[in-house]
Amino acid sequence: MQPAWVRRPASLAKAVTAELVERIVSGTHAPGTSLPAEPVLCEAFSVSRTVVREAVKLLEAKGLVQVRQGAGTIVTQPTSWDMLDELVLGATIAQDESLAILDDVVVTRRLLESDMANVAARVASEETLERLRALVDKMDELVDDHVTYADHDRAFHDVIMLASGNRIARGVVRSLESQVINTARYMGTPERALCVESNRGHRRIYERIAARDPGGAATAMFNHITEAWLVRRRAPEAPVRLER
Repeated sequence: MQPAWVRRPASLAKAVTAELVERIVSGTHAPGTSLPAEPVLCEAFSVSRTVVREAVKLLEAKGLVQVRQGAGTIVTQPTSWDMLDELVLGATIAQDESLAILDDVVVTRRLLESDMANVAARVASEETLERLRALVDKMDELVDDHVTYADHDRAFHDVIMLASGNRIARGVVRSLESQVINTARYMGTPERALCVESNRGHRRIYERIAARDPGGAATAMFNHITEAWLVRRRAPEAPVRLER
């Protein structure tokens, strides 16, 4: 049976790229080594040289390889990889059994979102405050429906990010969130008690924003994101990355 990418000509280069990203992240093609030669990749994926060359360009744009004249295509060190790239981050999360990459996602989220909460407490309109209050009240009613609760949870955070006006920070957080939203190790096991405790954190954030308390809002957001992750994390080792 032919590989899936052969049956979808329009996505040849992207499909080959996705497979090579997984192989690089998993260590099949280790940093410092060369990717197989072009003819070998053409045969392995049953594609043309044009497709392979396009895939290599995409890998280079993601920081995973470097094309060196006379030396071939060299796999770069992980420090050079674009960790905000959908394929790279997704493959890294899938390969990381230590939860370190998810810890880093949480650290990045709480850093950016606590700052945005700080700004929101200073500039949020009355309409925004009413929206936050309505979301918190509604989530109290949704603690037995974790799917709908999660939708409102994301909306609550997004209202604060929008209020801050920081489009770059919001873009980073939303990009990270899109990669972990369907990851069981990040989302944890849905439980009523977790939703109840989570919304207590949301209410503290709302109250500090409504009180026009920037420092209190930032602290409430920082603590909420940290505590919610520690409950979902359920790992025996100490989360060193989260210590501050």
